[in-house]
Amino acid sequence: MGVRPCCGDHSGMMMAPRRLTLLLIIGFVWGSQLVVCREVTLPTGPLYRVAGFPLSLPCTVSGYEGPRTQDFEWFLYKEGAGALQIGVVSTRDQGFPYTPFQGRVRSGEVRVERDSGDQARLVIQRLRPDDQGRYECYTPSTDSRYQGNYSASVVVKVIQDTLLITHSRILSGQPVMEGTELQLTCATSVQSAQHTHVSVTFGVRGSTDSGSLGHNLREIISLDRELRVTPGRGGSYEKRYKDGEITLEKRSGDGGRDLYVMKMSVLAPEDSGSYFCEAAQWILDPSSQWERIAQRTMELGNLSVQPLADSLSISVAPVGEVSLQPGSPLVLTCQVLGAGWWNRSALLVQWMRRGPSGGVEVEVARMGPDGVVSWGDDTSRGGGGSMDKEGDGRFSLRRFSAHPADAGVYRCGVSVYAGRPSPEPSSPATLTQRSEGVTVSLRSKDVSVSAVLDLPRRPLLKRGSTVTLLCNISVMTTGPAQVEVQWLQRKEDPDGKEETPSEDIKGSVLATLTYDGMSRIYSNGSDLSVDRISAGTYRLRIFSAHEVDQGYYQCQAEVWTQDPHGGWYSTGAKTESAMVRVYLYARVADLLLIPLVVGVSSALFVGVVIIATVTCCFMKRLARQRSQIRKTIALIYRVWLAKAGLSSYTAEPCDQEWNGQVRESNTIFAGS
Repeated sequence: MGVRPCCGDHSGMMMAPRRLTLLLIIGFVWGSQLVVCREVTLPTGPLYRVAGFPLSLPCTVSGYEGPRTQDFEWFLYKEGAGALQIGVVSTRDQGFPYTPFQGRVRSGEVRVERDSGDQARLVIQRLRPDDQGRYECYTPSTDSRYQGNYSASVVVKVIQDTLLITHSRILSGQPVMEGTELQLTCATSVQSAQHTHVSVTFGVRGSTDSGSLGHNLREIISLDRELRVTPGRGGSYEKRYKDGEITLEKRSGDGGRDLYVMKMSVLAPEDSGSYFCEAAQWILDPSSQWERIAQRTMELGNLSVQPLADSLSISVAPVGEVSLQPGSPLVLTCQVLGAGWWNRSALLVQWMRRGPSGGVEVEVARMGPDGVVSWGDDTSRGGGGSMDKEGDGRFSLRRFSAHPADAGVYRCGVSVYAGRPSPEPSSPATLTQRSEGVTVSLRSKDVSVSAVLDLPRRPLLKRGSTVTLLCNISVMTTGPAQVEVQWLQRKEDPDGKEETPSEDIKGSVLATLTYDGMSRIYSNGSDLSVDRISAGTYRLRIFSAHEVDQGYYQCQAEVWTQDPHGGWYSTGAKTESAMVRVYLYARVADLLLIPLVVGVSSALFVGVVIIATVTCCFMKRLARQRSQIRKTIALIYRVWLAKAGLSSYTAEPCDQEWNGQVRESNTIFAGS
């Protein structure tokens, strides 16, 4: 707040320009007057408030001297009563209220509430029509000088309460199933000469353990005074509002009323409680602040949401155990009860199977919420069957021709998407349950099978040759039968320490010859072939065998038979042969190659050394002879010149060797 001269000070001040001293004195006196004055403030009026509802008038004092806790006194000036003061309430004098307010002050209906030492508010809990008038807030002085304003006033208009709220449906309190849709409607109307707005809120009060209501109040959704929809912050209301599961709509009703319709498309167990609709009337004060001037709440009744788990039941027919002959049809039915209205909740139905000897449960087939059927694996997909919806909550699984591979324990699993007829693929299910199991067994034929693996050994199995393995299979059964044969190889231990491999460790599959004569090669890099050469003999050939083909080999046999409809199926009878070791020896040519290469290399090396040595010695001797001949010719030429008298010559041989040659040359020329 800016510093200003106090409005209550009227001291006259004169300036005499004649003297500088007088100017300074007057300036000091003027500066001493620039002090902060006491100021009392109230909201700008007039204020319109509704009879029967609270009034709150905040009063603030500033620029005061003395203690930080100031006292406040309130007066009422009624219209038409002139300057007649009516004491309302005071913070320092309990006997301050006049007769019209004494009882209301004692009961607390009229009181002063402090916000701080220098701010307090007058509160009238329930306004009466005769409370209308001009209210003055007065602060007794604690200042050393009386300056500023010590009171402020505001006009309060008390208008009639015209806010009405009605409903079109009261909840009966009967339990409803999880996933059910709830729709509640409130109607409001206001008849006021002032421009006011209305906000509406739907909420619920959760019940406590003792069964009483009124605790755990939660706002579900509201439409504020500016027509903005806001979901409640408690629970999951914000997410459900974003997902479109909670909506609030304003409609025009009869008789000038406004209808507010709330929908909750998917009720959850936590939505149980006592529901209410609250309407509030708002007005914009001259200070540009919105104030709630009236409020009404309409109870809409109690709601109990029954968890889906308490009502959902899943059963499978037939019950217990089903025994069939191979080739007979298999029909299983899944019945779903207690999932609510079928057009309101989507279902995901699965058929699961666990083998007769236990193990992992696998999915046979499923029907999604969109009605599309998908099969769990290749065995189920190729088994010849169907999955159908026969009616509301009734789903069937059929096998047109059951085989031993279809035996096991079947269960039906159901996932319910309560209140969501078309859920997104990533949406979690509300609840998932599974039925009791039904055991399906097939009375298969008595089948016995044995297999012996033979390695026809030639003188030796050599690298690069063709290795042949024969699997001799014997089957004893009634009716037609075929055998599916698999060939397996287990690599040899690189250290060569393992003489007999463990039967528990299986090798890798090299090739398969199916019951219908189809061959499948899973090559390890070698050239393989499999065939059947007689009724019970199956052959594996490895062409141009190398080190990678060494190891232990085994054949496995599985018996297939024919059902009455002509279809082939596995009887489940299997056997495997003992392991046979394949070792490849080196060829003779390979054994002779190394010493031959070593011998030739050694001979070539010795020959080269000898030739180099002889050549070196010969070249040295030839060089010496050439040098000797050149010297002899030069000497003869000089001697001849001397004998002819063309020049004088004195022989001065360099060494004794040449002296002899000179003497011999002189003798020759002398004789001539």
